Amino acid sequence: MNGALRIELAGEEVLLLPQKALYWPRERMLVIADIHFGKAASFRALGVPVPGGTTRENLDALDAVLAAHPARQVLFLGDFLHAKAAHAAATQQALHAWRMERPSLRLIVVRGNHDAHAGDPPARLGIEMVDEPYPQAPFAFCHHPDLLAPGYLMAGHVHPVYRLRAGRDSLRLPCFLAGDTRVVLPAFGAFTGGHAIVPQPGERLFVSSGAAVLEVPL
Repeated sequence: MNGALRIELAGEEVLLLPQKALYWPRERMLVIADIHFGKAASFRALGVPVPGGTTRENLDALDAVLAAHPARQVLFLGDFLHAKAAHAAATQQALHAWRMERPSLRLIVVRGNHDAHAGDPPARLGIEMVDEPYPQAPFAFCHHPDLLAPGYLMAGHVHPVYRLRAGRDSLRLPCFLAGDTRVVLPAFGAFTGGHAIVPQPGERLFVSSGAAVLEVPL
């Protein structure tokens, strides 16, 4: 299981992956939130001196998950591209080369708020672009977790992290937040940051150490 945690959501068995993704075995679907391709390039375009290589890092991370979990489709829960600067030649060339090596892999992007500003990726990438909610029973795939939609929501947008404390020490870890009506996935992309969340009554919290996913008793 490679550190994955098997749970049930809306009557379906899914795997929460330590690589900050979710795998739905019945549909052989990998679900990824907030990969934000081109974010570092966007910062550099604004004159902020941040390092390059995040596109390659994201693609390598995606390859590692696909090698461990045989998916026939990858569904991105919004914010596939960060901004218009993500259409820079270097970013798009890397994405195109990666895509050409996996022509049979179905790619679906549920448009998020950053996608609305960045614009759709080039058609040559062969990506299906859809608006939220994107239903595939029993789930409704969304970017925003507060959307009203029929079905059990899978969403991103928040980049949730949870602060674990031990005495004077603390550690912020990416997390999955699951309740009766929705699950929020952590941001998959490099250079995305995180927003500390406070679970509400009835919610379950699962943190990723990078090697394993563990449920935090609440």
